[in-house]
Amino acid sequence: MRRPDQQTTTRPAPEAAHGTGNGTGPAGPDAAPGTGPADRPAAPGTPPAGARSARPGEPSGPPAATGTPAARPGTAGAGTAGTGSAGTGSARTGSAGAGFTGFTGEPTAEGALAPYLRGQAAEFLRSLRLHHEYSAPADAGGHGAAEAARALRRAARRIGGSLHTFRAALDPHWADQLRGELAWLTGILAREHAYANRLARLVDALHLLSGPTLPAARGARAAGEAAGADAQGRAALGVGAARAAALLERRLTLARTRSHSAALQALGSSRFHAIADAVALLASEVPAPSDHAGRAAAASLLEPAELAEQRLLTAVAALPPDDTGPYNEAQDAAWHQARLLLRLHRYAHEVVLGGADPGLTAPGHALDLHRDAVEAAGAAAAAARTPRIAPATAYALGVLHADQRHGVESARAAFRETWPYATALAAP
Repeated sequence: MRRPDQQTTTRPAPEAAHGTGNGTGPAGPDAAPGTGPADRPAAPGTPPAGARSARPGEPSGPPAATGTPAARPGTAGAGTAGTGSAGTGSARTGSAGAGFTGFTGEPTAEGALAPYLRGQAAEFLRSLRLHHEYSAPADAGGHGAAEAARALRRAARRIGGSLHTFRAALDPHWADQLRGELAWLTGILAREHAYANRLARLVDALHLLSGPTLPAARGARAAGEAAGADAQGRAALGVGAARAAALLERRLTLARTRSHSAALQALGSSRFHAIADAVALLASEVPAPSDHAGRAAAASLLEPAELAEQRLLTAVAALPPDDTGPYNEAQDAAWHQARLLLRLHRYAHEVVLGGADPGLTAPGHALDLHRDAVEAAGAAAAAARTPRIAPATAYALGVLHADQRHGVESARAAFRETWPYATALAAP
């Protein structure tokens, strides 16, 4: 257990810049469905044991989340055995094993951040061109346009996340403005895809719940009593499942259609063209800070990257315990915040080490499933509040809501099983 004033990450000493090591593993899943762009190879070199020194003082950059820093031993959790071993670009040796020690020298804005932002800007422009081509009337299907839109969102999220984490190494006014515009764009583009996935998830769940057999009865009821109760429940659920599916399809299809229209309108607006122009400039030149403090912060990206990691560890350590019920929706916000911080940490890892941390692939996927289950349960509950629906329809929607909330609990359990670090808050 670490003292509250003890740092949980280490940074390499200048003399450790000549070590050797391996690169990083494959990139993890993104927050939205789909996979990110291909990973760039990590810079070779891993500081030798004993050549790292603890970072003194508090890190610079954006204000850290309140709470006590969390310690993480270098042991991988269940379900991710072998992903946190040496040679993956994310060294985890000892209780002070940090996620930013598998590189040579100090990462700088000119040497690491600027090439990363230029690469993501080029990916953004390439995806935008493909989206325009696939959206043409000559294109018979919309699969290509959907893939291009997902790639566009991925690049925009990585640019925005990097601008947030490494704001001190850039022109702050420019970074804040572009980050806000990219957040608006990704939110607009993600809604149509989210509604389509939510509808498919809920309809599939209704088909499973109204299938030929019910789950085995609990308790010590007699076999005949259990079979009779299950038959009655199946009959009631079967009557309302079709109507519930139709109701959900009407509601979510309407929402998806409106989101599609909003996305098309946004892509044709002057606001989006201004964003595209700013990203096109970013592909050739990254604005640097003009003041002395900004230039000093740009000399090293390690401290803001470590700060993003510390905020993630603190948020994970503050997550509610696993003995709470699945219907405590007030706890969803803490899990959503952990997912956002995990995304920022992954992007910072890509900037500093040239690739995503493979040990965070499974936890990130679990948090994505958690978000999908929470939103699906909310959609089922909202549909159940529709005025003048039949009791059988309301019953089916209630069963569907309970099923999705249990999916929330399953996603939380999967995250705890796959989280690769033993995170614990220091005792007060």
